[in-house]
Amino acid sequence: MAHYFVDTPQENIVELKNITQTYDDGKVVVLKDFNLLIEDKPNQGQFVALLGASGCGKSTILRYISGLQSPTSGDVLLYGKPRTDKDRVGMVFQKYSSLPWMTVLENVALGLNYQGVPKKEREEKARDMIKKVGLTGHEHKFAQYPALSGGQLQRVAIARSLLANPRILLMDEPYGALDINTRLAMQDMLLQIWYEVHPTIIFVTHDISEAVYLGDDIYIMRSNPGNIVEHIYVDLPFRRDRSIKRTPRFEELTNYIEDKMIQVDAMVRAEKQ
Repeated sequence: MAHYFVDTPQENIVELKNITQTYDDGKVVVLKDFNLLIEDKPNQGQFVALLGASGCGKSTILRYISGLQSPTSGDVLLYGKPRTDKDRVGMVFQKYSSLPWMTVLENVALGLNYQGVPKKEREEKARDMIKKVGLTGHEHKFAQYPALSGGQLQRVAIARSLLANPRILLMDEPYGALDINTRLAMQDMLLQIWYEVHPTIIFVTHDISEAVYLGDDIYIMRSNPGNIVEHIYVDLPFRRDRSIKRTPRFEELTNYIEDKMIQVDAMVRAEKQ
């Protein structure tokens, strides 16, 4: 299987090498010979979007990086070294993951609490991150609906993840349950976080327009078994607003990816026959 990356002198942030994932004693193959390298872009970070049909392994890849799952075979490296249990990488899910019996401040500071950071220091850092995600004034509300809206609960999850590890943020269809206006606002908020904090964001979505708007690299995956079939570099300006969605290049990229995903789906269907 081809490698859809070129190793450059830039620091390696995430590397998945020769990954295979099977279940049922090898009868079910989810990923096979999967390789991916994500490097740090100085003073920018990376925004990687993963697109593909349900079941192609997108969420599984995030679980490897977060440490929630280990592959059947292959290597997972963070910062050029094998991943260990000491590596903390936050993950934002579609389902709200905040602890409802804790306040916003307590939720955001939770990772630092586990790391043994003194209370005063972790609360100061948590307040700063709460400000970055636009939740100032909500620090002492319980992190539950209806005290907070769906979009605000996702902001809590993003703040908690970034405070625990500001270098990597994993997001698994985080906006799928939000209404369209909230979703658009959350996209813009996430871009502002990326511009300011410069994390490497790995974002799983089924929304092609969302992937093009947010990402600077898009990987299209196939299923049965899961692997990368194409890497698209999004050659839009680094700083974006919604006006970019009206440009010919945005439309061209969106249409190209849509056509490519239809082709991939047809290819997989033909292989099953």
